[in-house]
Amino acid sequence: MVVCTESTIMSDDDVDSEFLGFHEMGLDDRLLKAISKSGWRKPTPIQEKAIPLALEGKDVLARARTGSGKTAAFCIPVIQKILAAKQSATEQCVRAVVLTPSKELCNQAFRNIKDLTSSCSREVRCVDISQPNPLPSQRPMLMEKPDIVVGTPSRVLAHIEAGNLCLRDSLEMVIIDEADLVFSFGYELDIKRLLEHLPKIYQAFLMSATLTEDVKALKKMVLHNAVILKLEESRLPETWQLAQYHIKCEDEDKFTLMCALFKLGLIRGKSILFVNSVDRCYKLKLFLEQFGVNACVLNSELPVNSRCHIVTQFNEDVYSYIIASDETLLADPKQKPQDKKKHKKKIHEYGVSRGIDFQNVSNVINFDFPRNVDSYIHRVGRTARGNNHGTALSFVNIKEMAMLQEVEDDLADHAPEGENLFKPYNFKMEEIEGFRYRSRDAMRAVTRLAIRDARMKEIRQELLTTEKLKSHFEDNPQDLQVLRHDKALHTVKKQVVLKHVPDYLVPKTLKNLQQEEKTDKTKKSNKPGPSRGQLKFKKRQADPLKSFEFTGLSSKKKKKK
Repeated sequence: MVVCTESTIMSDDDVDSEFLGFHEMGLDDRLLKAISKSGWRKPTPIQEKAIPLALEGKDVLARARTGSGKTAAFCIPVIQKILAAKQSATEQCVRAVVLTPSKELCNQAFRNIKDLTSSCSREVRCVDISQPNPLPSQRPMLMEKPDIVVGTPSRVLAHIEAGNLCLRDSLEMVIIDEADLVFSFGYELDIKRLLEHLPKIYQAFLMSATLTEDVKALKKMVLHNAVILKLEESRLPETWQLAQYHIKCEDEDKFTLMCALFKLGLIRGKSILFVNSVDRCYKLKLFLEQFGVNACVLNSELPVNSRCHIVTQFNEDVYSYIIASDETLLADPKQKPQDKKKHKKKIHEYGVSRGIDFQNVSNVINFDFPRNVDSYIHRVGRTARGNNHGTALSFVNIKEMAMLQEVEDDLADHAPEGENLFKPYNFKMEEIEGFRYRSRDAMRAVTRLAIRDARMKEIRQELLTTEKLKSHFEDNPQDLQVLRHDKALHTVKKQVVLKHVPDYLVPKTLKNLQQEEKTDKTKKSNKPGPSRGQLKFKKRQADPLKSFEFTGLSSKKKKKK
């Protein structure tokens, strides 16, 4: 990590060479209790450096990769400073504002703050005003003057101009999360107007995954003599934590492979399947439906309440699979260039690979290879977060080969010496030939009309859920817990036979592996328990995407001999 002010640069050793724990930062016991309850044993590098600087009252610009704990790095000092101020405060007031570029990120920051204030919820109150409710309906909770207000820049500005929120006299801290997205989401003018309503002196934090020109411009507008934290770490998790594979195949083979991976049980654990457009979302969903694989669709067309609810339930293990579109252009391609500026917010309204905190994701599958390096990094960043292990598998057709090479060249320094970043996933296509015919049968039913109908049906269902049943869910919150978003859309003909996999379709190498597992179980009862090293080896063998690749390699070696 490099720590620097606008005039000086210091190495990490000059600042603090020793590790600093949460209990050594002078934090309130109630905050330490909440941190312990969250299961955080020690601060991440960005938290270790940012929290003490923030507690000293300095403006901070922190750059660190996705999943490094940036959100907690600003939430913890904000809560601590509010608790300290409460000891001598004579009146209740708004002391901090958290700004994020999307409603989903607002919801995420709000939940993080709620978790960290679980032991002091009476002393520190937080509200999220990002939801698209009428301004008068949110006025009562703002009139109670919560300690922390979370919202998008445009929403906070709207409340200020409506007279529901006044920050000029009481505000002490301003936090902007995912700062590199704020301007690209069209909030530049909102930020400028918002700053006019803030006091002249306040403490500010900017958190970003990259230091773009937009971030530098935002820094000049918001920060004063800031300390800049640049975390000198890899843009991706280390190779021991993240395994990256690729399969070179035609577009038709992608569907065959997807079917085989699911039906042979090679994908285990929660997974996110990324595609490059909304239509591809529904095409893949309708295809998998016919094989009895239920998945949620997550894209910019769905109402924001539905998107937040899907992410929440995914994190609570209600769903195992999400098909996410990572589109960047949602506007009508027939639009004239001069009209596109007016729709900037709509174009950049939603990208699921950025910022949103998906928890305990085992696999990220790039069904469509991302269009640029940054998109690849942010997609893969959804797995292998914290100390968890993860797997990234990319399907690459001929048209996407150039992009694969560009990603490999750009991230070459992340690969072990003498090795490639992507390991080939040695799937034997000849062994899953039976799945090809089944996939073709399923694909015949997934017509353009079926995709269009599914797209419209899903939007209608979600709009009904979020609008018509909103009052019902407020009175019956338990019903919201059982609401599901992965139901079949039934816009294609149902083929029951496709859900079952006959024994003759299971590849020989996989049958051998299953037989070995059965014999191991029978031997287990007569043998003492395995050692720690044996358990680690078994865990490695049972990796969701390594097992078939592992057996394929071993069979190849036998043939050579």
